[in-house]
Amino acid sequence: MTTRLAGLLVKEMIQFLRDRVVLMLILWLYTIEVVICTLAVSFDVENMPLAAVDLDQTPMSRALVQDFLVSDTFTLAGAPANVTEATDWLQDGRARVALVVPVGFQRDVTRGEVPAVQILLDGTDSNIAAQARGIALAIVGRFGTTAAEQHGQGGARPVLRVWYNPDGSSTSFTVLSMIALAALMVGVIYPAASIMREKEAGTIEQLRVTPIGTTELFVAKTAPMLVMGLVSVFPSLLIVSWFGVPLRGSLALFLALTAVFLISAIAIGVLIASVSRTLQQALLLSFFGLFPVLFLSGTITPVESMPKLLQTASLVSPLRHYMDVILGVFLKGAGLAELWPQALALVAIGTPLFLVAARIFRRSPAG
Repeated sequence: MTTRLAGLLVKEMIQFLRDRVVLMLILWLYTIEVVICTLAVSFDVENMPLAAVDLDQTPMSRALVQDFLVSDTFTLAGAPANVTEATDWLQDGRARVALVVPVGFQRDVTRGEVPAVQILLDGTDSNIAAQARGIALAIVGRFGTTAAEQHGQGGARPVLRVWYNPDGSSTSFTVLSMIALAALMVGVIYPAASIMREKEAGTIEQLRVTPIGTTELFVAKTAPMLVMGLVSVFPSLLIVSWFGVPLRGSLALFLALTAVFLISAIAIGVLIASVSRTLQQALLLSFFGLFPVLFLSGTITPVESMPKLLQTASLVSPLRHYMDVILGVFLKGAGLAELWPQALALVAIGTPLFLVAARIFRRSPAG
């Protein structure tokens, strides 16, 4: 069995490397297309999770927090006890904005002073952060105007700090999201097309009459795709570096979670090939499956802005969790301690997908 499997793996790798069109397509998706889309695409949002750190606990400080929640831009994620806890919430993604109202806020305002109100922003998505920044400044400004009218002078002075992407550039989010999308497309479309091509050529039917088992054939069809999917990530790392996007976390963790993500994508591709009759049908089904996964991932429309039903449905999109991984590793320097929920979700999605794909493939490898 080991010799047969090794032979099949070598055959698949040679076949892959000889397909210049596919190689150029993968290179295009991970490089040129990433560059083009990064330079052309931008995003908008609402309903950002807000961590409200009210250290004053007075009617006036609560009124300021309420002013943030009245708008559609912010929704209350919780009330951390201190700035350190709020920082942890930004780090693990529970909040995208933190509002810190200092001790003595009401006292200083009623005295006619202008106390500082700290606003911490998660800048991994610069367009979202820029919107939140403008609205937060406007809210604090209106609060200061109202306080000045009531007390003669005084108000509040916002002290704004954008975390993880302080210059507010949209490049970081866009280039990373396009790399995630490229990984999904290659992981789904290439396995589906490769298997269907061999179906139509009759190669798989010929393999069925050999001593090769369907399990060995399934492994031979998926393992090289996983390896090549990981190898294909490296050219995109050069693009990331070219755009000046930092890698603050562990490259090894990124590759490991990318492998888990690719298992889900490859399983979807194998499922599509298993139920398709022709290559054209497989490609159409691939795009039919790709679009819902893409739209529910948060790469185009933030998950927080979706209806509640779609927010729940987005939990089954592996791309949503992988986006948290790639943004967390590159921009936040997050490790497994922060990303274990995403890692667990990718495993929970990928494992049953892979097992179902293997079962269907074993039942009808030749369609």
